Amino acid sequence: MSTPTDHAAPHIAFLGLGLMGAPMARRLLDAGYPLTVWNRTASRAEPFAALGAQVAPSAAAAVKDADVVVTMLADPAAVTAVLDEIAPALRPGTRWIDTSSIGPDAVRAAAARLPREVTLVDAPVMGSVDRAATGELLILAGGDTAPVREVLGHLGTVRECGDSGTGAALKLVLINAIIGGVVVTGEALALGARLGLDEKLVRDGLAASPLGALLQRALATTAHYPVTHAAKDVRLATAAADLPVSVSVLDVLDSHPDLAAEDLARITDRLLGGALDQRLG
Repeated sequence: MSTPTDHAAPHIAFLGLGLMGAPMARRLLDAGYPLTVWNRTASRAEPFAALGAQVAPSAAAAVKDADVVVTMLADPAAVTAVLDEIAPALRPGTRWIDTSSIGPDAVRAAAARLPREVTLVDAPVMGSVDRAATGELLILAGGDTAPVREVLGHLGTVRECGDSGTGAALKLVLINAIIGGVVVTGEALALGARLGLDEKLVRDGLAASPLGALLQRALATTAHYPVTHAAKDVRLATAAADLPVSVSVLDVLDSHPDLAAEDLARITDRLLGGALDQRLG
């Protein structure tokens, strides 16, 4: 992979320095790109000044000189709010990469509002904070990625999906299946406990089955994909299609508000703990 020192490096503005955005922005900074950062909660952006990034006082100020804008925001409402701020400041020729998980309808609505000669690549990612830090994300990209492929390559592996919105659509398909699988796997562990089976026996059986990868995610300790984000993604999926199983999964996620900021794997702990409580009672 070439580096920005091989040619004129594009100036990148990175907006949204939350759990995923911060390590992604650091990847681009470490790769040598001139970087301006902004976050609505300013304290999240301040540490980047010591790393060599410019810290902008507003989203509009961050993008005014940018060749590439990268956003990693919480939900469609957050993307819309930021677009309201930055649209007048975007220069012709600017490439906007939105890595947020907002669904294809929101992507297409955002693209329709862009100034002339500004293009949007929807590039939601698969992988949690640990993979963001190591540049091992799977990037599901819709739209013309050629002008920004090098930038994306520093964040992970790019999977071309098709026209604008297709990356966002595939993200919903994949993440909804994974979230549902994690919940079902957690229930399988809980069922084993309720039936009095040895925990290792159940785990080994699941690990040797097609559910092996989901078992790893259901028991993960290094990932950080908050339950509230998982619920948001399932809610987007259930709004797009009639998905009765996913509705039930969403009910499970929403029924544990105390876990909202915790990783999805904590749902497994809660399901398993409930089964153990019944067994011991």
